[in-house]
Amino acid sequence: MKNNSASIMSKQLLFGLSWVLVFSLSSGGARAQVLTLKQAVQNALTNYGTIRAKANYVKASQANVKETKREYLPDVNFAVQHDYGTVNSVFGPLGANKVPGTASSGPVLPSQNWNAAFGALYLTNVNWDFFQFGRAKERTKVAQTILNRDQTDLDQEKFQQSIRVSAAYLNLLAAQKLAISQQRNLERALTFQTVVTARAKSGLNPGVDSSLANAEVSNARIALTNAIDFQQTQANQLAQLMQVPAQPDFSLDSLFVSKIPSSLSAASAQPLTNHPLLKFFQERIDVSNEQAKFIKTASYPVFSLFGTFQDRGTGFGNNYSAQNLSAYTSSYLKGVSFGSANYLIGLGVTWNLTSTARVRQQVATQQFISEGLKEEYGLINQQLQAQLVLSETRIKNALDNYREAPIQVKAASDAYTQKETLYRNGLATIVDVTTALFTLNRAETDRDIAFNNVWQALLFKAASSGDFGLFFNEF
Repeated sequence: MKNNSASIMSKQLLFGLSWVLVFSLSSGGARAQVLTLKQAVQNALTNYGTIRAKANYVKASQANVKETKREYLPDVNFAVQHDYGTVNSVFGPLGANKVPGTASSGPVLPSQNWNAAFGALYLTNVNWDFFQFGRAKERTKVAQTILNRDQTDLDQEKFQQSIRVSAAYLNLLAAQKLAISQQRNLERALTFQTVVTARAKSGLNPGVDSSLANAEVSNARIALTNAIDFQQTQANQLAQLMQVPAQPDFSLDSLFVSKIPSSLSAASAQPLTNHPLLKFFQERIDVSNEQAKFIKTASYPVFSLFGTFQDRGTGFGNNYSAQNLSAYTSSYLKGVSFGSANYLIGLGVTWNLTSTARVRQQVATQQFISEGLKEEYGLINQQLQAQLVLSETRIKNALDNYREAPIQVKAASDAYTQKETLYRNGLATIVDVTTALFTLNRAETDRDIAFNNVWQALLFKAASSGDFGLFFNEF
């Protein structure tokens, strides 16, 4: 009797601990702050590394647009040069071909000498390619389309991340519900184990029933452990998507899954062409087309306006010659002072006549790239249309299961209660009870999944249509 009382007390203690676990799973702890789906999505959009990276790419493209607009401005250069050296010169031709040389100018002397003085050059140069047959304008358009592409890339990344976080949130919510169902299944198994043990000890049932009851309890414990492991995995996945420290569990808002969404039959407020993914692929095509236009302008001439003003100083006198080699000074100040000034204004045109053949092939290359991007756009568009059709089917099937799940749970619960009562009165076998217990556990699992799948189906429709508001506005 003492052993029997100790066994019953230990089971009651385990029973109490089980209810503590159920309470912690269902409420997340009294002090835990509830994480709503909107908060989860906002955390992901704020913290996720890919989104932060693409936001910086957008800023880089914005700076690039400003830079290309300023490339049309004229080049204005100012240079100052102070030198010290000789001015020996010779008659003869010279062409500068990838070899640097000096620009010493002086008389042709019969022999080498090493007379040296200071010299200076002060130069201001202006060059402006004022007409390029639209090259500067096309360069700016290319930069603008790249900015548009990067912006739509950021938008579609935010859209996809919102979908991923919402799906992970629903998966974790379902995992928590499944863990609670498995906990309740363990409690039923423990209660039934107590009944079976008592009847076996009193000789009302064979001893093998105790072994079967023990096996059922072990199976329920394993199922609960697996459910908790799955729940922790989903919580870790949600933490990764939100870029927050990982934790074994989150306290989620489970009230919304107690009802079905109100916008299941609502159509998207925008055409499929406004899907963030399709807009991104369209912007890739636009960038390629603008690049082809810009490349084409390289075959046209460039008209330039240029001007120069310079002043030179030298320590050599204007009478320095073979007959008067002493007409120079080594004074630094006299050598670098202003001496002789000149200015020049001109108009020029530059046209590489052989560039047309090369540019033609470059344009053809870019056009083929555009055609390839159009094929990718068509493929994505076709896939999204098929997914949109499938989403309606998923919603219908999820609703059918949602309506059927409570009926299954009610029937399975009644069957289990009946079989357990019959067993207590010696009118049913333990196999009948364990079968009913398995059926009830399966029904509760199906119910938890069916409720969640309705929201998952709506999320799939939002992802397929590109209108996240279909799902997000339900909260």
